[in-house]
Amino acid sequence: MDSAAPIWQQGAVRNHTGPAMLRRLHPEQPESFAFTPANQAWAEAQITKYPEGRQASAIIPLLWRAQEQEGWLTRPAIEHVADMLGLAHIRALEVATFYFMFQLAPVGSVAHVQICGTTSCMICGAEDLIAVCQDKIAPRAHQLSADGKFSWEEVECLGACANAPMAQIGKDYYEDLTTEKLAWILDEMAAGRVPTPGPQNGRYASEPAGGLTSLKDHEAGRDPLNASARLATDIGDTIKRIDGSEVPLLAPWGRQSGGDVALAERPAAAAKPAPKAEPKAEKKTAPAAAPEAVAVEEAAPEQLTAPRGGQADDLKRISGVGPKLEGLLNEMGFWHFDQIAAWTPAEVAWVDARLKFKGRIERDGWIAQARALADGA
Repeated sequence: MDSAAPIWQQGAVRNHTGPAMLRRLHPEQPESFAFTPANQAWAEAQITKYPEGRQASAIIPLLWRAQEQEGWLTRPAIEHVADMLGLAHIRALEVATFYFMFQLAPVGSVAHVQICGTTSCMICGAEDLIAVCQDKIAPRAHQLSADGKFSWEEVECLGACANAPMAQIGKDYYEDLTTEKLAWILDEMAAGRVPTPGPQNGRYASEPAGGLTSLKDHEAGRDPLNASARLATDIGDTIKRIDGSEVPLLAPWGRQSGGDVALAERPAAAAKPAPKAEPKAEKKTAPAAAPEAVAVEEAAPEQLTAPRGGQADDLKRISGVGPKLEGLLNEMGFWHFDQIAAWTPAEVAWVDARLKFKGRIERDGWIAQARALADGA
């Protein structure tokens, strides 16, 4: 164990072929987290991609968006995402600590450098690249540079073995690296410039290092950069993070930013060609129109100003109710299982209208759960 390492890293086991297996939250955490308005709209739109009752499936994109916004994944951000999805905080923590794509400690304000240390890259000089990071950034992985601009770590295979050794910096791969080239890239980024990503030895992609031996006509007149490197270069997006000023990519169906999209706003289906007229076609009766859904009239349930006898039921025992929802229900005057168990459809509609996600009471079966809990189950 390295006694000089930060407490949150002590006990981590690592070697030259892989990163630390023990992942802990950083000891210093901000007080709170909130998505920017644009990122909030984006996050709510992602949730609509999944069927009712399966919103938890959106946890990885939402955690990733939170990390993009802040630079690293804080505990308040993890818990905020869990509350958005109606998950217990531990469920979101399990995801965040399992995947190495999530940074649980502050990273460099300019870039976080991930050096591939698996077999192909190791054979081709990954350890020398790590030495550059230790010299120019910080002695230990996940440690910020003195100016706070950079951080680094060794990661498992990034899938660019034909271009070893390589590193992922921000969103892009920098391949066919040498120690001199990596040092130059870091200097360029520190100066506010974005070096062209992709192979750094003149290769177009992953063709033979000695040049093409076939399909040579492809070389004539082509863009010297491949499509991925060209796009990153043109928009300068290699190490740029999502700060919420971008126009969010909203899902083209269902809720948008928390509300239902009107049918008229949804893209019209492609028109089908009219069938050819049949000679002597019989007159058919038009099918009856489908009955419109009848809106349930809302009615406020019985509410209390305080729990009976000063002792509230633990509403978190109802699947789908987390600490945030429990607090909201308490604020609305609901403290006991038997209150929820007695809700009528009109009362469910009243409560449902005041919750963030519509339909969750019926979807998660709150009434049946509350009834069983009220009966001592």
